[in-house]
Amino acid sequence: MTANGWLQIFFLLLVVLLVTKPLGAVIARVFDRERTWLDPILRPVERILYKLTGVDESHEMDWKEYALALILFSGVSMILLYLLERVQLWLPGNPQKLAGVAPALAFNTAASFTTNTNWQNYTPETTMSYLTQMVGLAYHNWVSAAAGMALAIAFIRGISRREQKTIGNFWVDLVRGTLWVLAPLCLVGALVLVSQGVVQNLKPYDTAQLVDPYQTPQLGSDGKPMNGSDGKPVMQTVTQQVIAQGPTASQEIIKELGTNGGGFFNANSAHPFENPTPFTNFLEMFCILAIPSAFTYTLGKMTGSPRHGWAVWAAMALLFLAGVTTAYWAEARGNPLLTSAALHSPQHSSSTVRTMGNLEGKEVRFGLANSALFATVTTDTSCGAVNSMHDSFTPLGGMVPLINLMLSEVIFGGVGAGMYGMLVFVILSVFIAGLMVGRTPEYLGKKIEAYDVKMAMLVILIFPLVILVFTAISVLYSFGTSAMANAGPHGFSEVLYAFTSAVANNGSAFNGLSGNTPWYNTSLGFAMLLGRFMMILPMLAIAGNLAGKKQTPATLGTFPVTGPLFTVLLIGVVVIVGALTFFPALSLGPILEHLLMQAGKTF
Repeated sequence: MTANGWLQIFFLLLVVLLVTKPLGAVIARVFDRERTWLDPILRPVERILYKLTGVDESHEMDWKEYALALILFSGVSMILLYLLERVQLWLPGNPQKLAGVAPALAFNTAASFTTNTNWQNYTPETTMSYLTQMVGLAYHNWVSAAAGMALAIAFIRGISRREQKTIGNFWVDLVRGTLWVLAPLCLVGALVLVSQGVVQNLKPYDTAQLVDPYQTPQLGSDGKPMNGSDGKPVMQTVTQQVIAQGPTASQEIIKELGTNGGGFFNANSAHPFENPTPFTNFLEMFCILAIPSAFTYTLGKMTGSPRHGWAVWAAMALLFLAGVTTAYWAEARGNPLLTSAALHSPQHSSSTVRTMGNLEGKEVRFGLANSALFATVTTDTSCGAVNSMHDSFTPLGGMVPLINLMLSEVIFGGVGAGMYGMLVFVILSVFIAGLMVGRTPEYLGKKIEAYDVKMAMLVILIFPLVILVFTAISVLYSFGTSAMANAGPHGFSEVLYAFTSAVANNGSAFNGLSGNTPWYNTSLGFAMLLGRFMMILPMLAIAGNLAGKKQTPATLGTFPVTGPLFTVLLIGVVVIVGALTFFPALSLGPILEHLLMQAGKTF
């Protein structure tokens, strides 16, 4: 670990802190329908959209109607994306003449992008046409993020409203989040990325002649090396390199701002066409955190308690720092087995060995600090973008992204999704505080009753249930284990990470798992859908119930949710309820792998 590394970590957090209040205030004004400087441009566009779609912008919805609108919109969008993938061969915008996507993979991808997960069981540049990337995948990057913001705003309205049955209008919230928040930021951000060298064109791929041709095993239709009659691999000589390109910058910016994470290229943000410079690396991390962080101020402003919003932000920031510190320390410490081997090598000095750390799977241009920081940022949110390979992290370094996912991604979290996920933990924290002092729990003047706690616990229990059931099935049967590239605890971690990422709607992976199989395409697709919608329904039920309650004045016995004590309690509830649920699974995966690594055991 270096001073330069720590400076970059704290500088990022500082810049995110500085933008939290102004951006959060803008978001609050947009969804409260107060006038903004963009209204002269965007209000006419908004009215036209409502007129074309038959939306009554004055109509308010209760939580059931709001949920139904979300589910119908997501369902239709998912079907259209599936069809687009299947028929892309016959559509324009496909200069490489890429074939239609196979049914199971098309279902997985449609579920993935509809749920803001962006799990990719395919190589984008050899699977998806430009049209599918732009009209299908990028469209879902926009609307899934806008839907997440709408849901968070609906929850916040439920807290702030008094004796009302409605929590807003889904269609209006979706449109305003897209036009007023995402569109301006993406327009500016995409131009900045292009200025830094991120590719943006519609040209066919280029082909370059290699200066030094090389031989590689020829692969069969099953993707495995072919053997000749003599039993040896059939080799082929590679003389050319295909250089993929396309409309990258426009998708890259919404991938980060919308906390989506799906890359235009297979290497994601480790690819120089997606993330070419140190500045773009910083900008992408900033974009991932900006809107989720701003929502804490939006919470405080819309509920009339700014200090409560900052208390929630403080809890998120402390959990973030704990994660990035652990990941940075683990990666800087490196693998003791490799370090020991290098110490006995005459080609390395002992001082060099001690300072290298674990650079496997990392871009040297980013180094240890920015790799650990990016991994923490992207798994604290629901982004899933990567600039290094999490599968190559040390056991404890890789456990940090995994735990971030297991905490339901409430450490800033996804765009909107992190806020409504954290608010569920806030409900539980207030309930526990009420039990400790023997009073009816209250949250910002609303009494927290049995119905609210039951719905909150439903959210908490659905998450691990889906993850652990699918993981258990996958490691018990050959259709799951045959896709694992590693044996032992790391192989188990790959499967556990896959389903945790899917249910958390993150999309990052331990890439040693070959997910493009009938079992994983199908099971991960359903896991993503359950992780998105089965957790949204009880959350909206809480919002609807809170909106109908009276607001009672605070008394001396009311537990304050605006100070350090609340922040500490909230952190404790998140860690205990979230992390300890998965402790047995973690013990079989990264913890066991770390102990075996220390004992000199490999697999």
